[in-house]
Amino acid sequence: MPSKDFFHYPFTAIVSQELMKMALLINTVNPKVGGVLIRGTSGTAKSTAVRALAELLPEIEAVADCPFNCHPRLEAARCPTCRERAKNNETLPVVSRKRPLVNLPLNATEDRVAGTLDLTRALKEGVKALEPGLLAEANRGILYIDEINLLDDQIIDILLDAAALGVNTVEREGVSVSHPASFILVGTMNPEEGELRPQIADRIGLQIEVKGLETVEERVEIMERYERFLSDRFAFIKYYEEEQRRLQDKISSAERLLPEVCFPDPFYQAVARLTARFEVPSHRADLTIVQCARTLAALDEREEVRLSDLHEAAFLALGHRVPTDPFTAGPALEKRDIERALEKIFTEEWPEKKTPPS
Repeated sequence: MPSKDFFHYPFTAIVSQELMKMALLINTVNPKVGGVLIRGTSGTAKSTAVRALAELLPEIEAVADCPFNCHPRLEAARCPTCRERAKNNETLPVVSRKRPLVNLPLNATEDRVAGTLDLTRALKEGVKALEPGLLAEANRGILYIDEINLLDDQIIDILLDAAALGVNTVEREGVSVSHPASFILVGTMNPEEGELRPQIADRIGLQIEVKGLETVEERVEIMERYERFLSDRFAFIKYYEEEQRRLQDKISSAERLLPEVCFPDPFYQAVARLTARFEVPSHRADLTIVQCARTLAALDEREEVRLSDLHEAAFLALGHRVPTDPFTAGPALEKRDIERALEKIFTEEWPEKKTPPS
């Protein structure tokens, strides 16, 4: 009998919303991109896509009795206890399990998120004295925050610090204990319920806007697929099984290829000139564009970043970072603005580099 989780809506069955699906896949292949913030009104498949992504991801091997899902072979991805056990030539028990999907509630406290520390035991036992929190549960999985714009700023800072470093550190009375906390950060929000502070939004790698689909054909397809899903979930999921498997293989292939992807030297200057042209103060934008462009190339099974990758990566990374006039209606940045800016950089401001890989 399939588990309850088996009956989640398949990722490949989601109609359209290609930009949202691409942003999620980019972070799946390369968590260094820094997560994704998905903005949109309710009913636009935001939560469905996140749950479907968790179901899509292949299982991981983890140390069976470790609360942090430590990697059984990579020392850098282990907690202090697992490193010590391996150092003492202890055989670490290994188990295959689904990547965790951790939902962070809006009323979560700092202790619930980061974990609590028994000071007396910490001085003697180190990480063993830590009562793990949600960041420990999310290690090597997905941390999902619905209505992230309503979350307490202090909690968001803890999450973003861990996401950036891949490590969660709990400090109490001068005593600190750390454990691995590498996860895919996904936040969703309805902008009608309030905005996220720009200083916080800047620390999330990508941001996209999702809207309800406008064409009659797409809306009909959504209704028909959902009715088939409700009528016979097993048959519906079986129908998309091969497409799901192909996408899983694509993700695995891109993860293997990513370290080999070349980012041409001229593109570094192009990215710097682009962010300067749009008066983006944060250097996170530049770093995110580079990581995102590399990942797009890997997903396309290429070993070199092209100009088209820069276009897409800059659009995903700059929209929420470009300074805006609050009295001006409409989006701050269109994709054609980026394409024109890069064309001018390569042809007018930097003529000796006017023929980048396309």
